[in-house]
Amino acid sequence: MGAGCRRGSARAILKTLKPSELFKVPRPVWLLGWVSFATDAAGEAIYPLLPVFLTQVLAAGAVSLGIVEGAAEAANSILKIVSGRLADRSGTKRPLVLAGYTLSSVVRPFIAIARSWTHVFAVRLFDRVGKGIRGAPRDAMLATWATKETRGKIYGFHQAMDNAGAIVGPALATLFLIFYPGHYRTLFTLTIIPSVATIALVFLVREPVEPIAPVEPAEPIEQTRAAQGSSPHLRRFFLILALFTLGNSTDAFLLLRLGQAAGSATYVPLMWAGIHVVKSGVSLIGGSWSDRIGRRIVIGSGWLVYAAVYAGFAMSTAIVPLLAWFLVYGFYFGFAEGTEKALVADLAPAGTRGTAFGIYNGILGIGALAASVIFGAIWTTLGATVAFGFGSALALVSTALLFVSL
Repeated sequence: MGAGCRRGSARAILKTLKPSELFKVPRPVWLLGWVSFATDAAGEAIYPLLPVFLTQVLAAGAVSLGIVEGAAEAANSILKIVSGRLADRSGTKRPLVLAGYTLSSVVRPFIAIARSWTHVFAVRLFDRVGKGIRGAPRDAMLATWATKETRGKIYGFHQAMDNAGAIVGPALATLFLIFYPGHYRTLFTLTIIPSVATIALVFLVREPVEPIAPVEPAEPIEQTRAAQGSSPHLRRFFLILALFTLGNSTDAFLLLRLGQAAGSATYVPLMWAGIHVVKSGVSLIGGSWSDRIGRRIVIGSGWLVYAAVYAGFAMSTAIVPLLAWFLVYGFYFGFAEGTEKALVADLAPAGTRGTAFGIYNGILGIGALAASVIFGAIWTTLGATVAFGFGSALALVSTALLFVSL
């Protein structure tokens, strides 16, 4: 029976690799994909350099790094709750999506003139506010172009385009720093170019008048539960996700560890681009795979990868093993990110998906704030090894609960 299951899984994976299936997505999904590509090309050219910029150029510490990234993500995610509810009540999501992308694109280059970690905090906060405004409405919009059988593929495709932008941005940043070492502020200023492209592209997206996917009727009691937050299964998933997120601190700590091991920040953006090569490819496979074998298995696989990577970072100090673990880390994102969103879309009735995605992102953001501050404090007092070990342990516990309780 085990061999038969393996053969079945292999056939399922091969099916997900068919280009005709992977790339046969509606035009608006393609456009939103290119919007994410452009905005990530700008944002991810900056993000991997922030740990070095904060600690070396602005002389901030690990706790400050945790506060900057944690608070920014928390604001982002709390706003997703608000914007998700607004999108459900108004019936139109495009204005919020446009406003969110525009705000992030306008404020992001101002990090070039930051003179203290508090200035970076302010820019990152407004950048994440923009993401918070657009995130839940955009995810809910994507659901209108998907059926139950294609949700994993649609969200996986969008995640892949997002990750592709995160390949191009850091790669170009590395190339720039090779020729102009240490010119971080000039590099940050140049992110205006993809930011303008983001605003232009989002204007081309048209929201459907009615959902394209057929909506299954829900029982009145389920509609009431959804209005209150979620179905019982979705509530359980949110609780388990909250526990996992407490150990899921900002990736800036991974980049800080890599920068310390490498002895220079020049190639850190290239490392960040490398992980997004993995994320982009695996997102396509993971999302489509979850349509065939189930969301829980794919999400659980991603969380186990996360636990292994953090354990690897706890035990390694040399650049080669750290870089290897960092690239493996891309499998966590590829399996978990798009599939988690597909699971939320599965469990939330169509009329409340904006709210459900808002709650989902709220959990991620509030947990990221707590996790990042805790991680920074543990790193400062007990060392990086204990901090990474803490994240690995919580991921293992959360994975066990995912399979037992959901």
